[in-house]
Amino acid sequence: MNRTVLICGASFAGLSTAYWMATFGYRVTVVEIAPGPKKGGTPVNIQDRTIDIVKRMGLLDQIREQALKMEVMEFRNADDVTERSSIRPQHAGNDAHDEYEIERDVLLAMLFDAVKDHVEFIFGDSIQSLTDETHQVAVSFRGGKPRAFDLVIGCDGVHSTVRRLCFGDEAQFLRYLGAYFSITIVDKSLIPDNTTQIYNEPGIAVMLNAYNQKTDICLCFQSEDEIPYDYRNEEDQRRIMAERLADVGWRTPALLAEVRRSDNFYFDKLCHTTMPSWTKGRIALVGDAAYCPSPAAGRGGSLAIDGAAALADAFVACAGDVEQAFEHYNRSFRPFVDRIQAEVIEVGLEFFIPRTAEAIRERNAGMGPMV
Repeated sequence: MNRTVLICGASFAGLSTAYWMATFGYRVTVVEIAPGPKKGGTPVNIQDRTIDIVKRMGLLDQIREQALKMEVMEFRNADDVTERSSIRPQHAGNDAHDEYEIERDVLLAMLFDAVKDHVEFIFGDSIQSLTDETHQVAVSFRGGKPRAFDLVIGCDGVHSTVRRLCFGDEAQFLRYLGAYFSITIVDKSLIPDNTTQIYNEPGIAVMLNAYNQKTDICLCFQSEDEIPYDYRNEEDQRRIMAERLADVGWRTPALLAEVRRSDNFYFDKLCHTTMPSWTKGRIALVGDAAYCPSPAAGRGGSLAIDGAAALADAFVACAGDVEQAFEHYNRSFRPFVDRIQAEVIEVGLEFFIPRTAEAIRERNAGMGPMV
């Protein structure tokens, strides 16, 4: 077949979608603004339906071999005393009940290796315009020559360019969840390896996640109102986080110093992407661009892999008919997305960022589920 598809974004959604579209015989091109696959970020949980998907992709054995062995989650108080802890269950060898946690960049490398010999990659470039011309989509790039593709699939994250060009401004699709967060990964163990520690003050969360001699520093604060900032201006984002957590106790002053020294920093608001349709004409969205569950779900990477497989399954069910496959994708995958996003509102946010001192005491006393 000579059908072509442009995939925008080379992270989990983009590489997984590239895998399936190449399997169907499409000539796949992936464009990524970064100089390589989009690295960086916290470990990814592979569980439930995602386990079956990575097995279909031939990746499960590698994931098993390189899975992290996180052992305990602890809730600390201001005196650095553990008030509640939970032992993480280790793999039982039964995929239906197992959960694998793996470093983000390790899993990304697996996906890239699975597609690199079958896919054209354009790194260091991005799309500038899209024109759906019924039978093809005309695409112009910021750095390269214009081209036309049979399909375009936006896998370019919560601030998706494809979504903006095709569906409209992001403000109408991003549902603010009342909090901001940052992630910094340092190359040393600030707490014992294979351990997670969480400290809370009302509306504040500080989490350390240590594995393989590195530590994720995750900082979060609640804000009733959205804060105006440029998501490309890292200096401004660092200032916001430092000011909001300046008076927070526990180890926070030392952690803010670690963040200040590090060149590894990501900041954004906690939000959901909610859209009435993830497709339009010959253009579709997969992953955070379409249905970001927010980092509070702990499912962003796996949901992107799930979404790429859902689109692939829709193509199979509809014998490759694009219009029917897009309709099937919207209909069949939406209930799962709705459930994951609802769980964030009902459980995740109150568990990880309790709003009151009483809610923190109750959770630390065991008067709530261990998520």
